[in-house]
Amino acid sequence: METTDSLDALRLLPLGDAAWTVEFGARIDPALHGRVLGLLEAAERIRKEDAFAGIVDLVPTFRSLTVCYDPLLCDGERLGQTLLSLARTTGAVRRDGRHWHLPVCFDDDFAPDLDDLAQTKGLSRETVIERLLGATFRVYMIGFMPGFPYMGGLPEALEMPRLKSPRKAVPARSLAVAGAMCAVYPWESPGGWRLLGRTPIPLFSARDALSPALLTSGDRVSWRAVGRDEFTDLEAAASSGGLKRDSLLIGENPS
Repeated sequence: METTDSLDALRLLPLGDAAWTVEFGARIDPALHGRVLGLLEAAERIRKEDAFAGIVDLVPTFRSLTVCYDPLLCDGERLGQTLLSLARTTGAVRRDGRHWHLPVCFDDDFAPDLDDLAQTKGLSRETVIERLLGATFRVYMIGFMPGFPYMGGLPEALEMPRLKSPRKAVPARSLAVAGAMCAVYPWESPGGWRLLGRTPIPLFSARDALSPALLTSGDRVSWRAVGRDEFTDLEAAASSGGLKRDSLLIGENPS
């Protein structure tokens, strides 16, 4: 079954035989993401009911929510129609989540694309850094690899396309931009985003079994610049388990 709601462009799409994806549109913006989060909260509520106890995972993205379920424990057709009904009636939610203040080092070897971006945009290196530090980024989704945050909020003046030839190896914890998005590579991997710095903070840690990914959809991130010595100290503390995640938060979690 594939259902399209002509009134508001909702689409209910089967993802194999054990998941539904509800799409709200085809663009990336906070209003659309708010509707995704509204449905996410509604789905979190119904999975507590016996009829939908077979829901095993909820995966929000920029513009959609995927609901994975055990077909032996849940009526897939009923679940799909319930999700579509909830999507039509549930309003947008602004889930501010946690506000992180994360360190980033802009030394040359950590930021191989910083000077090129500055020159292309007619800005000084210092101005690029200043604008990055002055922005608040919102985490829209986690994807590509465990802990990889897709974040909106990049100042328009810093928008750049991906590299024409992706790197075979991007160092772990590299702060990167592409298009209107900002991200951090949790692990070393190939990648074509432009590298502007590096954080000493792991984006994924098996030490925290309940939430191994540092960031989640709805979180906000602000950056603060650190020098090489502080970077090294924080990296060592994080590696040894001596750095508490809560120390990186601004204020209290409002949700």
